[in-house]
Amino acid sequence: MVNKIPLIATAFCLSTCTFSFALAAQDLNEELKLSQEYQKNGTSSQTNIELKEIVFVIQSQNNSFHKKIAKQLEQNILKQASGLGKKNPTVLFIHQMDKHKGAWTILPLLEQLATKLKNEPLKSDFTIDLKHEIALYILEKGNGHQLTPVPEFCTVDATSVKAAHCATTFNSSLPLCGNPVKKENIFVAVKTCKKFHRERVPVIKQTWEKQAALLEYYSDHTDSTIPTVDLGIPNVERGHCGKTFAILERFVTYNDFKTSWLVIVDDDTLISISRLQNLLSCYVPSEPVFLGERYGYGLGTGGYSYITGGGGMVFSREAVQKLLHSKCRCYSNDAPDDMVLGMCFNGLGVSVTHSPLFHQARPVDYPKEYLAHQVPISFHKHWNIDPIKVYFAWLAPDEDSQDGKLHQHIKEDL
Repeated sequence: MVNKIPLIATAFCLSTCTFSFALAAQDLNEELKLSQEYQKNGTSSQTNIELKEIVFVIQSQNNSFHKKIAKQLEQNILKQASGLGKKNPTVLFIHQMDKHKGAWTILPLLEQLATKLKNEPLKSDFTIDLKHEIALYILEKGNGHQLTPVPEFCTVDATSVKAAHCATTFNSSLPLCGNPVKKENIFVAVKTCKKFHRERVPVIKQTWEKQAALLEYYSDHTDSTIPTVDLGIPNVERGHCGKTFAILERFVTYNDFKTSWLVIVDDDTLISISRLQNLLSCYVPSEPVFLGERYGYGLGTGGYSYITGGGGMVFSREAVQKLLHSKCRCYSNDAPDDMVLGMCFNGLGVSVTHSPLFHQARPVDYPKEYLAHQVPISFHKHWNIDPIKVYFAWLAPDEDSQDGKLHQHIKEDL
């Protein structure tokens, strides 16, 4: 007797992921035998997999841009299946799984892992490095299942010479939907404080400040040489929720600010405004958009997702207005602003929008293989690095870059 376990294929479509069923079907039937099937006597049974037995889970998101590209990917999958004369596989969209607040973590979608989660919750309340955390959870300190490398699941571009053997390919180019958003339609708010006026602010002025048409520095001290705006919120060592909400209030009430987009960054955030202009062309500012690098808190027990502040938080005007019309506010000035915002938007039914192009940490904190498959928009922290050198190596426009081909060379070396 054989107990079949359905195979789940996960497709990431934040940029674009494509499947080639001509290869995928061959790989699944010839190489990916169903090794997780066992007979009662404990011996394994190898059974060919049909496409109808595969569940494709598309990591879609709940806004018009991501719904559109997720639908396109679904249509491509079903079209290929039809062309092969096969019965259609099942295609699921994560954004439609409302009851699973942490559905994007994949774990609740797999029956065995979902059962395990109920009996043995995740060790940490936070979801940060998703792929690493899932691998550790499945491995169970060596007592669980080993991950199976499949070389046909590729992250190369479809035009690459290396794509000939690939069942999947990945488009790593920066999203652009029509014309880039004008920089005059993006307001940038920098959170700083007096003790960093001479240490961190000069880095911004030497790097990305000139890319921004509308920018203000918000501090606990007025300094006309920068200049800074004192919002009347005392500086705190962490959290900065009071300052962030004061920025949001100023954005919607100050007559000079009529932009569709607000970006809030730390004074040690490095960001490419020109790349952000391209990315925002794919989003509709009349929708409540809250965009950046997504983390999770308490997702195994009904928690919420939030945008981590260090990599930059992007708000549409509609999102800010919707938030401020609610009664959700900081419980203290030093509350963690990014987590409070995530909690507030979750209560309002507004999903955060994840982009892997924003980064909470420095380039050296990520595997170079990971960064090689993207065009980053931001990094965070100056600790033990030369932030100016990092900016010009990773984020500067080509005409400003000290070595415009550096990032390309990093990719080619991989």
